[in-house]
Amino acid sequence: MTEPSMPAERLAFLCLGTMGYPMAGHLARAGHEVSVYNRTTARAERWVEEFGGRLADTPAGAVDGARAVFICSGNDADLREVALGEGGALGAMGEGGLLVDHTTASPGLARELLVAAREKGVAFLDAPVSGGQSGAESGALTVMVGGEAAAYARASHWFDCYAKMHSLMGEAGSGQLTKAANQICIAGLVQGLAEGLDFAKRAGLDGARVVEVISKGAAQSWQMDNRALTMLAGEFDFGFAVDWMRKDLAIAFDEAREVGAELPVARLVDEFYERVQERGGGRLDTSSLMTLLDAAD
Repeated sequence: MTEPSMPAERLAFLCLGTMGYPMAGHLARAGHEVSVYNRTTARAERWVEEFGGRLADTPAGAVDGARAVFICSGNDADLREVALGEGGALGAMGEGGLLVDHTTASPGLARELLVAAREKGVAFLDAPVSGGQSGAESGALTVMVGGEAAAYARASHWFDCYAKMHSLMGEAGSGQLTKAANQICIAGLVQGLAEGLDFAKRAGLDGARVVEVISKGAAQSWQMDNRALTMLAGEFDFGFAVDWMRKDLAIAFDEAREVGAELPVARLVDEFYERVQERGGGRLDTSSLMTLLDAAD
């Protein structure tokens, strides 16, 4: 991917996990001066060796002088600690700054961060992403954004560094609600794909040829394009972990209760993911639903 050409700016990126590490890298490749923080220091040191920039010992230390601060942590608890805890990012940010949260977290926490940011004179966006590790590495993520239009306009050129699509979905929390809808859709898609591939195998068909044909029709999906062949090969030790998917679905279920939405298929698939966890597969890719069907022999 060719990085957009833009004036160099001082930025901070906090939490360099599977997604954050390459996302921060795209910002650095675009010419920005990026300060980083990560709980595991060795990973941050490796990032600095690869991309340059500055390593900080605390979130507060990383945000010093930054025009915008990006966070991509694991869950609500991690996000609250990095943003609001002792030595957290928000306490060190100056008036007029911008805090962008790429964590998949609860809409309620997004609204809490908005209030805390406003008290500091800081703009806030909740901006969870979709596209997986491959999308982060190739700069082809989708970013679902909640917040004010002016803040989104400020951040858009940075999103362009690592996203093929980004859109303002509404007020704070709307990005997280959109991500919940995304995960609900994915859960059903992956289970349907697993069942279809298992059926094809048991019917004596060549699974790869089946995928080649049906991927050109109405059954096509990102999951089919990116996971069908590895599912057929029994390869699951990569990608978006079952543990994280169940965390995301729990957020969706909480919000569904609030808005009165029924999620019967998502709840059933969540039970299947629980079975994968019970078998020790919590760190396997979400496509490991296939293993439950294989175990039916």
